[in-house]
Amino acid sequence: MKILPLLLLVLGLAAIGGAVWFHTVSDDPAVWHVDPLTATKPATPNAALVRPEGGDRAAPVYPVTPEALSEAFDATALAQPRTSRIAGRPDDLFMTYVQRSALWGFPDYISVRILPAEGGATWAAFSRSRYGHSDLGVNAKRLSDWQAALEARLARPAS
Repeated sequence: MKILPLLLLVLGLAAIGGAVWFHTVSDDPAVWHVDPLTATKPATPNAALVRPEGGDRAAPVYPVTPEALSEAFDATALAQPRTSRIAGRPDDLFMTYVQRSALWGFPDYISVRILPAEGGATWAAFSRSRYGHSDLGVNAKRLSDWQAALEARLARPAS
C-alpha cells in the first residue's frame, strides 16, 4: 500500500514537469518560419495547409490590398488566446505565430503569407503541431476559426 502514494507522487511531479517544459520550450524561427507556398505537409494528420493550389483548401480573395490584409491578419492572429508572433512582420506579408494549448502549453506553429490576387488579396497558411501524431483536427479548425475572425474584422468599419 505504501507504493501507491509514491507512484501517484512521481506521476504528479512528472505531469507538472512536463507542463512546465512544454510552456517554456523555445520557438526557433529558423525551424518554424516556413513559406506555406512551398511547405511540404507531413504524412501525419497533425497539420493543415491552406493555399491557392495544392493545399487542403484555398482561402477566399478579399477586396483589400495585400498590406491591409496583412495588418488585419496579424491583428486577428494576435487576438487569439496564447498566441504570439515569432517571426516576420505584417510589412513583410509573411509571419509565423505560435499558439500554445491551454493546459499543457503544447506549441503549434502557423506560418502565413499574404498574396496579391485578382480583385484584392488572399492568404496561404501552414498550421502544424510540434508534438504528437494526430491533432484531432485542431490545426484545420484553427485556420477556419481565424478565417472567420478575419472576415469579421474586415467587415467592421475602420475606426
